[in-house]
This record gives sequence, structure tokens and C-alpha cells, in this order.
Amino acid sequence: MKLDKFTVGKRYGKALFELAMEEQRLTEVYQELMTLRQIYQEIPTFGQIVTDNRLDLHEKRQLVDQLLKGFEGLVRNFLEIVYEYDRMDDLLLIIDEYERRYDEYQGLVLGTITTAVALSAEQKSKIEKQIADKLGYKQAQLKETVDPTILGGVIVEANHQVIDGSIKSQLDYLRQKIGR
Repeated sequence: MKLDKFTVGKRYGKALFELAMEEQRLTEVYQELMTLRQIYQEIPTFGQIVTDNRLDLHEKRQLVDQLLKGFEGLVRNFLEIVYEYDRMDDLLLIIDEYERRYDEYQGLVLGTITTAVALSAEQKSKIEKQIADKLGYKQAQLKETVDPTILGGVIVEANHQVIDGSIKSQLDYLRQKIGR
């Protein structure tokens, strides 16, 4: 049975995270993976190219060797395994899983906050602190979006939870209660 890309990303990301933790190199590996992500963003087809069966093995190896020049130790060895198992196209999902685990380990929760109007830096900071406390994290980092259709209040999505304090949802609830 062939695994889907998300399962592969989770398994490989988890394995790398656990190995980095064991070797006490979490931050170092994280930084190298962010560099690797940047390379993949600059050359978005790289993973597809080195997993394409139409490309000669020697040509693939040369491309991967060029990539490996920028990495050492744990990340380099990990990339070799990913290449050998023909998973270079899944690398961004692997990095995402490692990053999620790294942030969790650091006590950081990522999410989004939707408001009807833009927040001041002070308001955003206050809400981030409240969300971190509510969800049991040291810190929250929320990406801000503005949606005037919510009328007022805030909607926060973080850690697979939605906290909807928008006026629109409150009005919808009231309409439902009074049968309109």
C-alpha cells in the first residue's frame, strides 16, 4: 500500500524531529530546514525533477549532490535517505511537520485572527497573549486577516480550534433562536 504525501510528511518529519532531539540539535536542524525550504521555494519543481522517472539516475544524482553541498551531518544524512526512498517531492511536507513539532516544543502556537478592521499592534499582541494562555502555550503567533463581513469582534483559528467571537455569528445564533 502506497502512503499518501501527508502521511509520509508526518512520519519523516517526526523521525527527523526525534533524532534531532536525541542529538540535542533541534534548533540547528530547524535552521537548516528553513534554508532548504527557501531553496524549494526558489526552485519549486526541484522535488518533481529528482523523482521523475524520465530523468537519468546519474543526472538526478548530480542535482541532489549539488543540493547536499549546502548541508552537513544530520540534515545531509536525512536528505540522502529521503532521496534514496524517492521522497524528494514530499520534502516540503516533511519540513512542515518538523516545524510544527519544533514550534510545539518551543511553546509556540500558530494561527490566524480575523477581524472586521485592522488591529493595532497593541491589540494584536494582547489577543495573542490571551490565546496563548487559553490554549496552554507560552506564545501565540497569529496571522492577521481583515474581513468586514464579520461586522465586529474576532475569529481566532489555532491548534485545530476555532474561537468565533464575531458579531455576525452572534447575530446568526440569535436569528436561529428566534426562528428567523
